[in-house]
Amino acid sequence: MELLSITPEEWVAIRLSLRVASIATLASLPLALAVALLLARGRFPGKTLVDGLVHLPLVLPPVVTGYALLLLFGRRAPLGQFLHEHFGIVLSFRWTGAALACAVMGFPLMVRAIRLTIEAIDTRLESAAATLGASPPWVFLTVTLPLALPGIIAGAVLCFAKALGEFGATITFVSNIPGETQTIPAAIYTYTQVPGGDAGALRLSLVAVVIALAALVASEYLARRADRRGVRPE
Repeated sequence: MELLSITPEEWVAIRLSLRVASIATLASLPLALAVALLLARGRFPGKTLVDGLVHLPLVLPPVVTGYALLLLFGRRAPLGQFLHEHFGIVLSFRWTGAALACAVMGFPLMVRAIRLTIEAIDTRLESAAATLGASPPWVFLTVTLPLALPGIIAGAVLCFAKALGEFGATITFVSNIPGETQTIPAAIYTYTQVPGGDAGALRLSLVAVVIALAALVASEYLARRADRRGVRPE
């Protein structure tokens, strides 16, 4: 029973992880949709470079990404000092910084999933709507966006799962502060560094598996509902 008994400190880490992952996903979604649409439909010089920059966090060591965030958003860094002085926003060594780090790491996965879905959409459907007098924004809202919904759902789940398990960039940028920045992965790491911490590490690992599996099941359910409503392209 002790193995399955989650301590108050572990509940704090679980709630913080869910909070950070949810905010990272929701904050990334509008920008990811815009970038995915730009990469899928846009024709402009330097497109390959932009695509590479978007996906750079996937191939860089997470510690490098976290250090880059620290150089940019630390209290004495240019952007970090500006945000602190003008808006009172502090990111380094705060849970908000953990959300930023998770958003940066999950952003490429979300963009890729949405982009692939948009590229698979039959542009003749959009052209037909435009021919009937729909404006470009209305075509996007009534045709493109519904057809891209499965990819948006998949991208959001991938981003959420990545944020939930992010460790390297987060611990580099915001450290491992219990109650403030200690998410599930950081708490598991802490348990592995102390004698007798195996039970706690196992408990939190099981919690992470359950949450990730629940997210995947929910994603599949929502995607199937979208398919039944006929919004998925044939």
